[in-house]
Amino acid sequence: MELTDALQFSHDDRKDIYEYVERHGSVRPSEVRRALNFEPGAFGHHLTVLKRDGYVREEDDRLQVAFQESVAEEYETEDLAFTVRQARQGDIDGLSRVVRSVAEEGSYIEAETVADVIDHERVVTRHNEVRSRVFFVATVDGGGGDGGDEESIVGWVHLDMPEAEKLSHTAQLTVGIHPDWRGHGIGSALLQRGMDWAREHGFEKLYNSVPSTNQPALGFLEQHGWVTEAVRHDHYKVDGEYADEVMMAVELA
Repeated sequence: MELTDALQFSHDDRKDIYEYVERHGSVRPSEVRRALNFEPGAFGHHLTVLKRDGYVREEDDRLQVAFQESVAEEYETEDLAFTVRQARQGDIDGLSRVVRSVAEEGSYIEAETVADVIDHERVVTRHNEVRSRVFFVATVDGGGGDGGDEESIVGWVHLDMPEAEKLSHTAQLTVGIHPDWRGHGIGSALLQRGMDWAREHGFEKLYNSVPSTNQPALGFLEQHGWVTEAVRHDHYKVDGEYADEVMMAVELA
């Protein structure tokens, strides 16, 4: 299943199962069955159909929403090798940490919103009748942005996609890099990956909002073809001072 596919269920019970799994990210089949009060035989039948139709998959005895995962891309600069790949449910803690590392700088308000949503929902990928979202992460080997000993998440790009028909050609994008890993081209690779994915899936326009005080972020987006579409004056209050919201966009056609 692609995250842009329309959801169509041949039975309401299958829709209920899918929605429970989608809402929880990763859950044991027995928990779903008990929570929805299914008889074992009926639950097994509906789950088999959902797996066959590509809506859910089972991994390590846990159910997750099934989606077509993009191929990972490897990058190598003079001083660093890193990977950009689609985020998985198992990345939730590392993803949360790196988004928080950017949000705590206080100059990227949208990152604060994304961090709050991740921590509240504890789900990486969403695809429902209201909106969908996908994350890509940049990883390096060894200790780094998420504190791990092996693969560490050091940056992200996120696309939030409304399901409303009149907005279905647009998406909201956020992108950020852990402060310790900037200056290696990771941000450019992530931003390009997000833009490419959106273009390949039929989106025509992306948006991002940045405080006027965050000149590095505004310059970064401008360098990659983004333009200012509007400014909301005194929309933010950063460290007690008013700041404008610079609403930026890029055309993908």
